[in-house]
Amino acid sequence: MGEITRRTALAGLATAAWAGAGRSVARAEAEVPLAFGLTPVFLSSDLVLLDRLRAYLERATGRSVRLVTRRTYQEVTALLVSGQLDAAWICGYPFVAYRDQLELVATPIWRGAPLYRSYLIVDARREAEALADLAGDVHAFSDPDSNSGWLVTAAALATSGTTPERHFAQRIFTWGHRNVIRAVGAGLAQSGSVDGYVYEVMRETDPELLARTRVLTASEPLGFPPVACNGAASGGARVGALRSALLAMAEDEVGRAVLETLRLDGFRTAPASLYEPIAEKVAVVRRGEE
Repeated sequence: MGEITRRTALAGLATAAWAGAGRSVARAEAEVPLAFGLTPVFLSSDLVLLDRLRAYLERATGRSVRLVTRRTYQEVTALLVSGQLDAAWICGYPFVAYRDQLELVATPIWRGAPLYRSYLIVDARREAEALADLAGDVHAFSDPDSNSGWLVTAAALATSGTTPERHFAQRIFTWGHRNVIRAVGAGLAQSGSVDGYVYEVMRETDPELLARTRVLTASEPLGFPPVACNGAASGGARVGALRSALLAMAEDEVGRAVLETLRLDGFRTAPASLYEPIAEKVAVVRRGEE
């Protein structure tokens, strides 16, 4: 065998080896479950709903899916930022807080728009008209990393020259928007800050509880809690498959069943500027702390 022929044969063998290795890596990557995180903003106590969501995502992405739930926003955000999750349904507050490390995958559509509001709620029989009337309350927040369940109220107080610590006699974190509603409805807290989307869904699913509370004030419309991914993975096949599955959810029978349970219209892509009003509230709170 001549030298050129020998080199050609060796090059061919090397190319085949590299190709085989590449296919093995691709197969191994495809076999790793797609890890999708869920925070308490998601109505996650319904096991049937979670099973349907997983089934839809697995069929739509062609991959096995592992749903990862944690008690706090901070835990899920930490997993996402560190690359231990492919994506997560988080809140607008942690998204803007880690804007340099995260990218949007898709944003839910509720009542025709990618928007929701934060509610201040009180006992249904209470005579109060504004946040100022809640001074000295035991106040229930959802999570210190929640936009609707903490940030909006903190920003409103900062604008008035005060803080939650000074305005309220006691602050409790319930680690879930439904728990805020339960705390106020049961008299464990005199007022609360809660996700308006969750409140309106519970108006349908638990009207007896909601009847014991009322909405005192509602914020301006803000960007709905998004699905986000680590910026380093935003252009990858795994995130791309998830994005496609979410955007097509309303066109699938199982997907529509999940959306109907969540009272959502579907998902769409949205610009990061949708969350700029939340970033402005973060800045207001930080200035108030200086």
